[in-house]
Amino acid sequence: MKTQIGIFVLSVFLAGNVFAQPKEQKQAETDRASDRTNKEKAKQVGAEAKRATKNAALTGKVKSALAADVGLKTMKIDVDSAEGAVTLKGGVDSEDTKRRAEATARKVGGVSSVHNELQVKGAK
Repeated sequence: MKTQIGIFVLSVFLAGNVFAQPKEQKQAETDRASDRTNKEKAKQVGAEAKRATKNAALTGKVKSALAADVGLKTMKIDVDSAEGAVTLKGGVDSEDTKRRAEATARKVGGVSSVHNELQVKGAK
């Protein structure tokens, strides 16, 4: 009788482990899928950070170039950039200044295009 009870207990124990395995396997698969998703998200975040850093660097280079021009450094020109495309906004005193700002921005390495949205305002 003791032997039969021992075999029964052993059978129940082994059966419990057999049934637990698929659950553990499912959890492991879920964990692996989650790891892949997290890695993909991390890559995306890294790529976005890299783009933002490149855009900020280009914006800084264009602002520096504009500030180095004696006729432009007193103008309030806002510069934005995205993927090499630079946008100039703000007010300038003449069409010549507007063209010069655009030409200066185009000369900066990494600039692929310039959107000149500068407004000519009356000289003060």
